[in-house]
Amino acid sequence: MELALMIEGQNGLTWPRWQRLAEAAEDLGFAGLYRSDHFTNGSPPDLDSLELWASLTWLAGSTRRIEFGPLVTPVSFRHPVHTARIARDVDDLSGGRLRLGVGAGWQEREHALFGFDLLTVEERFARLQEGLEVITGLLRSEGPFSFQGRYYRLDGAQLLPRPSRPGGPPIVIGGSGRRLTLPLAARYADEWNAVLIPPDRFRELNAHLDELLAREGRRPAAVRRTLMNNLTYARDDAELRRLLKGRDLERLWQRGVIFGTPNQVADRLAEYAEAGVQRIMLQWLELDDLDRLEDFARRVMPEFA
Repeated sequence: MELALMIEGQNGLTWPRWQRLAEAAEDLGFAGLYRSDHFTNGSPPDLDSLELWASLTWLAGSTRRIEFGPLVTPVSFRHPVHTARIARDVDDLSGGRLRLGVGAGWQEREHALFGFDLLTVEERFARLQEGLEVITGLLRSEGPFSFQGRYYRLDGAQLLPRPSRPGGPPIVIGGSGRRLTLPLAARYADEWNAVLIPPDRFRELNAHLDELLAREGRRPAAVRRTLMNNLTYARDDAELRRLLKGRDLERLWQRGVIFGTPNQVADRLAEYAEAGVQRIMLQWLELDDLDRLEDFARRVMPEFA
């Protein structure tokens, strides 16, 4: 199982912090660096928020090894035509290292603050499906592409130049919903990224995705299986007690949070690997704490090399 980092871009991310994290991800051996696409958090206070595609463009030209991408960029405030165009260019700039995570949008506060229509759950997933049709059609069609939907309409549109990587960057669909998310992943995704679930739940959804892929006439190997989960890493028992702040470790594990000392975290990660996770994006919320991150890389990551 590969280990990657995931950063919440609305949680105080600035250029210096992003540049330090990118350097750390490359130097410490992480497989990738991913980030959210939000204007702000779901509740105040508002913090610094570095724009997604500006940050990924810089990353594409300033790193050489790691994969990267949004987890995820929503169609609710990014038109899929713009997403397809910029994703093609960022992927080309990076030499083919972008993985394009696309989602429906969910956070009510940012949509209200900045004037975007979030819609009902059913409507936003219908819009997401149309957005995926547009993005995949533009990236994968060799000739002009047309589409007539409720939310998007294209008439003979074409992306030129064509993506350097045939078909453009892989499409990632994130989420853990059986009814809406997994069917979209089975139809459109090159990678399914589950979110904040324990190993047993991942195993269950992974098997269900296999069933959905069979109905779509696709092989299980056609879709990579990954997971985004929170990591709170403690170097020793004393630090663990301080970070727990009275919370119950077993309950955190049941919720899918990866929390503990080196041996505890390594054991938990091994459970995810056994459940079928091929890459785990570890959500690192302490953007300035690179000491603990370096300790994690030194003491835990060799177990998964």
